[in-house]
Amino acid sequence: MRTVLATRYVEPLREGGSLPALVEGDDDGLYVLKFRGAGQGPSVLVAEIVAGETARLLGLPVPELVYVEVPPELGLAEPDPEIQDLLKASVGRNLGMDFLPGALAYDPAAAVPPDPAFAADVVWFDALMLNVDRSARNPNLLVWHGRHHLIDHGAALYPHHGDPHIAAAWDRVLPSPGDHVLMPAAGSIAGADARLGGRLGPADLAEVVSLIPGEWLAADGLRDEYAEFIRRRLEGPRRFAEAAEEARARI
Repeated sequence: MRTVLATRYVEPLREGGSLPALVEGDDDGLYVLKFRGAGQGPSVLVAEIVAGETARLLGLPVPELVYVEVPPELGLAEPDPEIQDLLKASVGRNLGMDFLPGALAYDPAAAVPPDPAFAADVVWFDALMLNVDRSARNPNLLVWHGRHHLIDHGAALYPHHGDPHIAAAWDRVLPSPGDHVLMPAAGSIAGADARLGGRLGPADLAEVVSLIPGEWLAADGLRDEYAEFIRRRLEGPRRFAEAAEEARARI
């Protein structure tokens, strides 16, 4: 992952509870910045990296993720005290996502649904990553140049908020897989499992978890917990995929 320096705070994005922002980097690019100092803490950024980069390795479209260095002077001209406090608490390394200009939020009521195989792959991936936040209420999908892009994976891997030793949760399934925004459009989840289940190996998982900055982890040795969590889920039996297929059959 690249590192960019935030040079200008453009505007807050108040749709998110953690108050992300649009910032300009020293490469002249625009990024949606997720702050380490937000109330949910750095575990959200860990989930963004682990889920986002896993999706990329699976061939699912995710905007580029970058480390964003927030300098102390970034918030000096910001009049909002809440934003000032957030910037002060986030000096150092944070996470940014490439801003896709002109992208539209996916609206399941109005948009043309994606290809059934793609929809099934996304449902399978979210079940793998325990991502509870891709529903009709909050799709977390952007349509850009006719292609669906997956965004905002901070709610994935949710057991690590209660216990950082996430490998112990390897056998969890999504509480309500039928609520997934793409479930009505999805083809066979079993078919997605056959396509994707064997695609990630130990080297891939090691590559993903190597991207987690040590200062974002609650304790030493937790980086490998994420690789072990995914490895054990893929090793099978893949109950998370079976539960998603059972939910699809009930629609």
